[in-house]
Amino acid sequence: MAELERTLLNHYNLPTLYPTEWPPEKDESDASDEDVSAKTRTNAPLRRSKTRYSALERKGSDRRALVPGSQKTSDGADNLVQKDESDPLGGSDSVTRVLRQRGLPVEDNTRLRNRFLLSSTTFSPTLFLSQVHSTASTQSLLQGLDFLSRSIDQKSASLKVLVESNFERFVRAKATIDNVYTEMRNQGMERELQAESRQTHSRQTSRSSGQFRRTSGGGPLSPKSGSNKPLPSDKPLPSDRKKNALTKESEYGVQGIKAPLLEVSVKAEEVWGPALGGREKEEGLKAVLESVEKHRGLFEVGGSLTNAITRKDYQAVILEYRHARRYADDAKEIANSAIQSRRALAEPQIHQIVVTARMWADVEEQLDDFKRDTWRKLVGTQNNIHSGAGRQQPEEHMELITTLLELGVQDNPIWVWLLSRYDYLRNRINATSERFKVETEILRRRIANGEKPSSQTIASHLRSFGARGLEDKGKALDTVDVIELWERIHTSLSGLLSTQGGILGEVIEFWEIARSFIDGKTQRTLPAGINGQSLQHLQLSTDSVRDLKNGAIELVDLIRDNVLAFFVDPPVEDISMLFSPIPQTPDSPSTPKSATLPANAFKDSRFNFDPNNLPPPSPRMGEAWEKFGFWPPYSNSLSGVHYLSKLLALIGTAASDMATISPFGESNSTLERLKSFVGGTRERSVQAICAAWNKDAENCKVLEDWTRSKDHRDLTGMPSQFLAFESAILSGMQRILYISEAMTSSGSAQVVSPPPPKLLQMVRSQFVASIYKALSGMVENAERSSKVLDDEWDADEKEVANSADSGGHVGMVTQTINANNRNVRMLLTLSNLHAFQKEIVPHLTSQFENNFSVKLTEETKTIQDVLGQINARLFQSYCRPSMERLSEIIQIGIMSPSWAPTTNRPSEARPYVYEALLHLVLVHTEVSTTSVSLLPHILSYLLDQTSLAFLEAFKQRQKYSLAELMQATLDMEFVAQTMNQYITPKAGEIQGQIYQLLDQRTDNEARTKLQDELSEMRGILKKLRDATRSELLVFTLIPSQVILQCHGKANQHSSSACFKRQRSQRERTERSASSSGPRERVERSESSNDRR
Repeated sequence: MAELERTLLNHYNLPTLYPTEWPPEKDESDASDEDVSAKTRTNAPLRRSKTRYSALERKGSDRRALVPGSQKTSDGADNLVQKDESDPLGGSDSVTRVLRQRGLPVEDNTRLRNRFLLSSTTFSPTLFLSQVHSTASTQSLLQGLDFLSRSIDQKSASLKVLVESNFERFVRAKATIDNVYTEMRNQGMERELQAESRQTHSRQTSRSSGQFRRTSGGGPLSPKSGSNKPLPSDKPLPSDRKKNALTKESEYGVQGIKAPLLEVSVKAEEVWGPALGGREKEEGLKAVLESVEKHRGLFEVGGSLTNAITRKDYQAVILEYRHARRYADDAKEIANSAIQSRRALAEPQIHQIVVTARMWADVEEQLDDFKRDTWRKLVGTQNNIHSGAGRQQPEEHMELITTLLELGVQDNPIWVWLLSRYDYLRNRINATSERFKVETEILRRRIANGEKPSSQTIASHLRSFGARGLEDKGKALDTVDVIELWERIHTSLSGLLSTQGGILGEVIEFWEIARSFIDGKTQRTLPAGINGQSLQHLQLSTDSVRDLKNGAIELVDLIRDNVLAFFVDPPVEDISMLFSPIPQTPDSPSTPKSATLPANAFKDSRFNFDPNNLPPPSPRMGEAWEKFGFWPPYSNSLSGVHYLSKLLALIGTAASDMATISPFGESNSTLERLKSFVGGTRERSVQAICAAWNKDAENCKVLEDWTRSKDHRDLTGMPSQFLAFESAILSGMQRILYISEAMTSSGSAQVVSPPPPKLLQMVRSQFVASIYKALSGMVENAERSSKVLDDEWDADEKEVANSADSGGHVGMVTQTINANNRNVRMLLTLSNLHAFQKEIVPHLTSQFENNFSVKLTEETKTIQDVLGQINARLFQSYCRPSMERLSEIIQIGIMSPSWAPTTNRPSEARPYVYEALLHLVLVHTEVSTTSVSLLPHILSYLLDQTSLAFLEAFKQRQKYSLAELMQATLDMEFVAQTMNQYITPKAGEIQGQIYQLLDQRTDNEARTKLQDELSEMRGILKKLRDATRSELLVFTLIPSQVILQCHGKANQHSSSACFKRQRSQRERTERSASSSGPRERVERSESSNDRR
């Protein structure tokens, strides 16, 4: 029975023997099915009858998808890979859904999705496990393996059943494929062989396969396709069929197109043949080209020599001359060999000799001109040594001197070159220094007369060191014009003081060359000339040696004096030297053109101006930078320490290099001048930085943008930004005072001295002053109205969203910081001051002590005292409105005629109590949503003041009846129990005083009757608290939990602190009760039991 059921299900392709509806896939129609059915109706006049369920049957040629949910490719063909399938390991019923949850684009990317589907050929087990089962455990993977094994066993059984049930279909398909291949292979052969083949094949196939073959004869591969009686023109000739047959004789079907291809080749030869002719000309051109390629160097010698002379590359001149000589020797060798062997020269050899002769004549002519110009170049040319090309040829003068000595001259070329070099360096130092000062002053005037930086610009630059992910902080330290001026100053001083490409390097190089001539080491490599006529020039006289030493000292002093004057002297007033050109007078000294700056130095449009329209001087506004010629106007201290530390390192290194020159080491006075040079520039730099530091400290208030810090939600970004600013200044000051980057040089110990105490004290005082000014700015930001801040800073009113952490802060739900709210600014400033007191100031003082090896004991104490005073003042300023409001509410409520109860037993707290508690709820909400760490302190302080207000109000009544005593006790106890979490020893003491006051102003009868009312009052208090539990729920939260969520303390520490606080509160309550009367002690004890 089971076998019959399975047969029926497979035959009709049904999932069950009792279907409830028509399968929707049976309604689908495939194009191939329609075509086949149409052709079958046309070609087959008869067809067998079909049952009413024939639509359910599926033939072996059916091309529709057999797998539900299968895909179709872009060309409409079915694909057995499904769009989705269940997890083969049994984890989920949809692999696509799991991948979609992982964020993979499997809906859009079919190729990626197929790598996760088991039915696809591109399935990747590694990728599947890493994405679908990324979090699976070993046990779950083992269970998935068992599930997969069982699934494979079931699939194998299903495949076995499929093969057994469709065996006949497989056989028919194989027979059809064989028939089609046979027809294609035997196309064009004799009909007898084809008939014999068909008879043989028909004996091997079943009756049904023969019928299928007859049906397939009308298919698309049959020549009879399209109609029952094909047209005569459609029937190919036997020769054509044989030509297209898949046999070796027909070249496997390509014989038919071979002849047309040959015809096309012939036509192409006829058309393009003439264009490809002239082979003799081609061979001649090839021979010439090969000759040119073979002797390329010979043809290039003349041009290379001309180019080398033009570039003044004397080494290249010599090299090219050697090449020319070698080619000439080769030509001579060819000619001599031909003469000795008495044989004729070949055409290539003749060509080589002729070309070489022409080349040698040209080389000799160029060398004659070069020799005539050598002396003139040695005397008049000096700038090649410091130019870019000259640095590649540092021995040009030696080549010129060698050439002149070889030729023989009357004057000493060594002494003439040294003197011309000295004059050139002296003039160049003067010209470069003067122009550098004037250009700096012009740029300073342009900045000073420009627009003053806005508050937002200042704030963005002061925040630059605190910005995260900022790659190039140097360019963000200040405005573009200021950074450009700093860069120009650094570049210009590098051109003066650098030993690598700077003028100081040229001076040191000049002395090294002079010393080598003095010692006679260089002359060892110089020629003595023909017959020794230049020997007298290879030794310098005593007077010449003395003059060379004095000249080296003079050049170094000239550099030192110019740089020191740039830092020490006031800004330049006369900028007329930039007028171009300056008219020459008979008395004007002649400066070699080589000593002037390069021509491109005058192409900067900023330094080209009309002499009648000079840049106006810098305005006199009383700014500190006006007296420093090296300080850009409006520059901040961050860019100052950044660039001045570089400049001081450059100056210290240059002074160390100057000390290594031997004439300086022979005199103490020269070393003292170098020490004063370093010390003077350092002192002026520190003075300028301290002035800018003081200004920036005043501007630190613009750092406050009322945006919460990402790391500490109770703070704004100002503390961390101020810490980064001060740390950067201190680090830069350390580098400037100690010039640590220059201490690696060999002569640094002789010229770089430790900073004097005066400079250290200056930095010390300014450090403390900067903190004071920053604190003053914080207070100013908190107390001033937002309108004033908007008018001064041009800041728009903004509210910065501040989301709570995922753990959920108590009272720190998603809120906005309203900078217009004075209370919000006060609370955030109080939190910032607390951070200054606990973290920022200790960190900065520790950094200062480590950087400068001093102790700031007194300064630290003073700063902490000032912080405490500012904190207390702001705290009082914030709490004062609430204190006054609470005092007013309590005073009016208690002194109101309606306060006294109208019944003998009051059952409700008076409205003023609820009003006061509501005000405290508002304060709690404001503090918890702004700076939750301040909540315990503020509420405890307000509770103390509330207790004082109760005491003062109760003092104004002279006598209390029993009902009034009960009402006062009820009001006090309701507030005390509600605010129990914030009771301080002071509040407990004040409450004890209140109970003593009430006890003194009542009679004995009321005291006695109060004992009987205690239990009833406890019930009333419990009802009141239950009725207001939802409204006053915020006061029941443990403050230590709120602080834990805001400051990230450990849960254990927070819990223990909470328990200690509760225990101390209970002890204070008991002490307060013991100080009051017995009735109050019993009442408070029982009330405490109710609360517990």
